[in-house]
Amino acid sequence: MNRHPGLVWAAVQAKLESNWDKLWSLHEMERTGGEPDVVGFDQKTREYIFFDCSAESPKGRRSVCYDREAQESRKENQPENNALDMAAAMRIELLTEEQYRDLQTLGHFDTKTSSWVKTPPGIRKLGGALFGDYRYGQVFIYHNGAPSYYAARAFRGALRV
Repeated sequence: MNRHPGLVWAAVQAKLESNWDKLWSLHEMERTGGEPDVVGFDQKTREYIFFDCSAESPKGRRSVCYDREAQESRKENQPENNALDMAAAMRIELLTEEQYRDLQTLGHFDTKTSSWVKTPPGIRKLGGALFGDYRYGQVFIYHNGAPSYYAARAFRGALRV
Protein backbone atom coordinates (compact mmCIF):
# COMPACT_ATOMS: atom_id res chain seq x y z
CA MET A 1 0.00 0.00 0.00
CA ASN A 2 2.95 2.35 0.53
CA ARG A 3 3.42 2.47 -3.25
CA HIS A 4 -0.06 3.82 -3.88
CA PRO A 5 -1.47 5.66 -0.89
CA GLY A 6 -4.90 7.12 -1.45
CA LEU A 7 -5.72 5.00 -4.51
CA VAL A 8 -8.96 3.07 -4.35
CA TRP A 9 -8.49 -0.45 -5.67
CA ALA A 10 -12.07 -0.65 -7.01
CA ALA A 11 -11.30 2.24 -9.38
CA VAL A 12 -8.06 0.60 -10.54
CA GLN A 13 -9.86 -2.71 -11.05
CA ALA A 14 -12.64 -1.06 -13.06
CA LYS A 15 -10.08 0.63 -15.30
CA LEU A 16 -8.28 -2.68 -15.84
CA GLU A 17 -11.49 -4.55 -16.59
CA SER A 18 -12.33 -2.05 -19.31
CA ASN A 19 -8.85 -2.39 -20.87
CA TRP A 20 -8.22 -6.09 -21.43
CA ASP A 21 -5.18 -5.42 -23.62
CA LYS A 22 -3.54 -3.62 -20.69
CA LEU A 23 -4.44 -6.50 -18.40
CA TRP A 24 -2.60 -8.80 -20.83
CA SER A 25 0.48 -6.55 -20.60
CA LEU A 26 0.34 -6.66 -16.79
CA HIS A 27 0.16 -10.43 -17.01
CA GLU A 28 3.30 -10.45 -19.18
CA MET A 29 5.04 -8.18 -16.68
CA GLU A 30 4.12 -10.62 -13.92
CA ARG A 31 4.95 -13.75 -15.95
CA THR A 32 8.50 -12.48 -16.59
CA GLY A 33 9.10 -11.70 -12.91
CA GLY A 34 8.41 -7.97 -12.81
CA GLU A 35 5.87 -7.94 -9.97
CA PRO A 36 3.97 -4.94 -11.41
CA ASP A 37 2.25 -2.55 -9.02
CA VAL A 38 0.38 0.74 -9.23
CA VAL A 39 2.79 3.57 -8.43
CA GLY A 40 0.76 6.60 -9.40
CA PHE A 41 -2.14 8.29 -11.14
CA ASP A 42 -1.78 10.88 -13.88
CA GLN A 43 -4.42 13.56 -13.27
CA LYS A 44 -4.11 14.95 -16.81
CA THR A 45 -4.64 11.70 -18.71
CA ARG A 46 -6.68 9.95 -15.97
CA GLU A 47 -4.36 6.92 -16.23
CA TYR A 48 -2.97 4.67 -13.54
CA ILE A 49 0.76 4.08 -13.78
CA PHE A 50 2.26 0.65 -13.16
CA PHE A 51 5.99 -0.12 -12.78
CA ASP A 52 7.83 -3.39 -12.32
CA CYS A 53 8.46 -3.49 -8.58
CA SER A 54 10.39 -6.74 -8.15
CA ALA A 55 13.26 -6.31 -5.70
CA GLU A 56 15.79 -7.28 -8.38
CA SER A 57 15.61 -6.96 -12.16
CA PRO A 58 12.94 -9.29 -13.59
CA LYS A 59 14.38 -12.79 -13.99
CA GLY A 60 12.50 -13.55 -17.18
CA ARG A 61 14.07 -10.56 -18.95
CA ARG A 62 17.74 -10.91 -18.06
CA SER A 63 20.75 -11.46 -20.31
CA VAL A 64 19.51 -9.12 -23.04
CA CYS A 65 21.31 -6.30 -24.78
CA TYR A 66 19.62 -2.94 -25.28
CA ASP A 67 18.04 -3.12 -28.76
CA ARG A 68 17.93 -5.13 -32.00
CA GLU A 69 20.76 -3.17 -33.61
CA ALA A 70 22.98 -3.99 -30.64
CA GLN A 71 21.87 -7.62 -30.64
CA GLU A 72 22.60 -8.08 -34.34
CA SER A 73 25.97 -6.33 -34.04
CA ARG A 74 27.31 -9.11 -31.82
CA LYS A 75 29.36 -11.46 -33.94
CA GLU A 76 29.68 -14.08 -31.18
CA ASN A 77 27.51 -15.05 -28.24
CA GLN A 78 24.48 -13.19 -29.50
CA PRO A 79 21.74 -13.05 -26.83
CA GLU A 80 18.32 -14.49 -27.63
CA ASN A 81 16.56 -11.15 -27.32
CA ASN A 82 16.89 -7.46 -26.51
CA ALA A 83 15.17 -5.09 -24.09
CA LEU A 84 13.37 -2.86 -26.59
CA ASP A 85 11.90 -5.74 -28.62
CA MET A 86 10.80 -7.57 -25.48
CA ALA A 87 9.13 -4.43 -24.12
CA ALA A 88 7.37 -3.82 -27.45
CA ALA A 89 6.11 -7.41 -27.53
CA MET A 90 4.73 -6.93 -24.00
CA ARG A 91 3.28 -3.54 -25.03
CA ILE A 92 5.10 -1.72 -22.24
CA GLU A 93 7.79 0.97 -22.16
CA LEU A 94 11.23 0.84 -20.57
CA LEU A 95 11.45 3.08 -17.55
CA THR A 96 13.03 6.44 -18.23
CA GLU A 97 15.84 7.66 -16.00
CA GLU A 98 13.35 9.89 -14.18
CA GLN A 99 10.91 7.01 -13.69
CA TYR A 100 13.73 4.78 -12.44
CA ARG A 101 14.69 7.40 -9.87
CA ASP A 102 11.00 7.72 -8.88
CA LEU A 103 10.80 3.95 -8.42
CA GLN A 104 13.79 4.07 -6.08
CA THR A 105 11.89 6.44 -3.76
CA LEU A 106 9.44 3.58 -3.10
CA GLY A 107 12.10 1.16 -1.86
CA HIS A 108 15.53 -0.17 -2.73
CA PHE A 109 15.49 -1.95 -6.09
CA ASP A 110 18.34 -3.53 -8.07
CA THR A 111 20.71 -3.85 -5.11
CA LYS A 112 22.34 -6.90 -6.75
CA THR A 113 21.22 -6.47 -10.36
CA SER A 114 20.80 -3.63 -12.84
CA SER A 115 18.16 -2.54 -15.34
CA TRP A 116 18.39 -0.94 -18.76
CA VAL A 117 16.56 2.40 -18.93
CA LYS A 118 15.30 4.31 -21.95
CA THR A 119 18.37 5.83 -23.57
CA PRO A 120 18.43 9.23 -25.30
CA PRO A 121 18.97 8.98 -29.08
CA GLY A 122 22.25 10.89 -28.96
CA ILE A 123 23.81 8.37 -26.59
CA ARG A 124 22.41 5.43 -28.52
CA LYS A 125 23.68 6.86 -31.83
CA LEU A 126 27.20 6.74 -30.37
CA GLY A 127 26.78 3.06 -29.44
CA GLY A 128 25.90 3.42 -25.79
CA ALA A 129 22.93 2.69 -23.60
CA LEU A 130 22.00 3.57 -20.00
CA PHE A 131 21.26 1.34 -17.04
CA GLY A 132 20.52 1.93 -13.38
CA ASP A 133 21.07 0.23 -10.07
CA TYR A 134 21.09 0.97 -6.34
CA ARG A 135 24.37 0.63 -4.46
CA TYR A 136 25.92 2.21 -1.37
CA GLY A 137 22.65 3.95 -0.50
CA GLN A 138 22.60 5.73 -3.87
CA VAL A 139 20.82 5.42 -7.23
CA PHE A 140 23.33 5.18 -10.06
CA ILE A 141 22.61 5.73 -13.73
CA TYR A 142 25.53 4.65 -15.85
CA HIS A 143 26.42 3.67 -19.39
CA ASN A 144 27.53 0.58 -21.22
CA GLY A 145 27.87 -0.41 -24.82
CA ALA A 146 24.38 -1.26 -26.09
CA PRO A 147 25.51 -4.74 -27.29
CA SER A 148 26.60 -5.75 -23.79
CA TYR A 149 24.49 -8.12 -21.76
CA TYR A 150 24.84 -9.66 -18.34
CA ALA A 151 23.09 -12.37 -16.36
CA ALA A 152 22.18 -9.75 -13.75
CA ARG A 153 20.84 -7.06 -16.12
CA ALA A 154 17.28 -6.88 -17.44
CA PHE A 155 14.85 -4.02 -17.87
CA ARG A 156 11.93 -2.65 -15.91
CA GLY A 157 8.76 -1.58 -17.61
CA ALA A 158 6.04 1.01 -17.23
CA LEU A 159 2.43 0.68 -18.28
CA ARG A 160 -0.28 3.34 -18.31
CA VAL A 161 -3.87 2.17 -17.95
